[in-house]
Amino acid sequence: MKPARSPLAPGPASTIAARMEAGDWAQLVLLSLLWGGSFFLIAIAVTGLPVLTIVAARVSIAALVLWVIVAATGRAVPRMPSVWLAFLGMGMLNNAIPFGLIVWAQTAIPAGLASILNATTPLWTVLVTAALLSDERASLRKLTGVALGLGGVAVMIGLDTLAGLGHAIWPQLAILGAAISYAFANTFGRRFQRMGVDPVVTAAGMVSGSSVVLVPLALAMDGIPGTDVPTHVWQAVIVLGVVCTGLAYVLYFRVLGRSGATNISLVTFLVPVSAILLGWMFLGETLGLAPLLGMALIAAGLALIDGRLLRAAR
Repeated sequence: MKPARSPLAPGPASTIAARMEAGDWAQLVLLSLLWGGSFFLIAIAVTGLPVLTIVAARVSIAALVLWVIVAATGRAVPRMPSVWLAFLGMGMLNNAIPFGLIVWAQTAIPAGLASILNATTPLWTVLVTAALLSDERASLRKLTGVALGLGGVAVMIGLDTLAGLGHAIWPQLAILGAAISYAFANTFGRRFQRMGVDPVVTAAGMVSGSSVVLVPLALAMDGIPGTDVPTHVWQAVIVLGVVCTGLAYVLYFRVLGRSGATNISLVTFLVPVSAILLGWMFLGETLGLAPLLGMALIAAGLALIDGRLLRAAR
């Protein structure tokens, strides 16, 4: 899913607004629906297609959409091999690994639970950046937020296990693995800002890099999909690639450019809500006490990391 701070964002600009207008909030809610909807669409896709095929189709469709946007808007495309090698690395960390883990996990757990666990990405990002980046050391407030959020994860996984649902522990750990991969991607991706690569070009290069790896792998492991795949499954995959991946990146960078990384991080709070509501309305999914209690603790931890609620209380 998506991060507390964007590694692909351009440098600070005077046009970034400290407070979001109504239009910015509307776009932020729309973005949460797109990313929350991705968990819903994956839950449909796994009923008719294997994991690697879904992930390969998602990134290759998104790559096509983003390159059309790049060509239509006349953005400069880098030619240096080092940049394309970085695209490949970013594609593995931000697409291939987490997308694969999330899709595999959703063969066993509900979309809502997957989205809640994926919302821990900012928690892991705090730890990874503190360990690897000298200019993003973690404060006591942020570390307390991480501890609170990880406590929420422990509640979710621990209570489910005590309730006899321990068979789902590996899919839940897979989602956490995806969140950790996103955290490393956030750190790795900061290099594109230093390279001066346009954010939309970075997104296009990233999904292209993951496509180069995933499409041959999916063909080798899964083969060519048969003609018996239901139409609604293909529709879910196409929407997942075009809307929830390709166009969502464009919207993400639009809000980021207007409101900044701190404001856009609020989408982390909204994505699980969208995924849970969609899963409940259309898939009949329900969540027990453990996921809801864990979500509350994770939200409290994210709020502490963000810091604005604390400042408002003061």
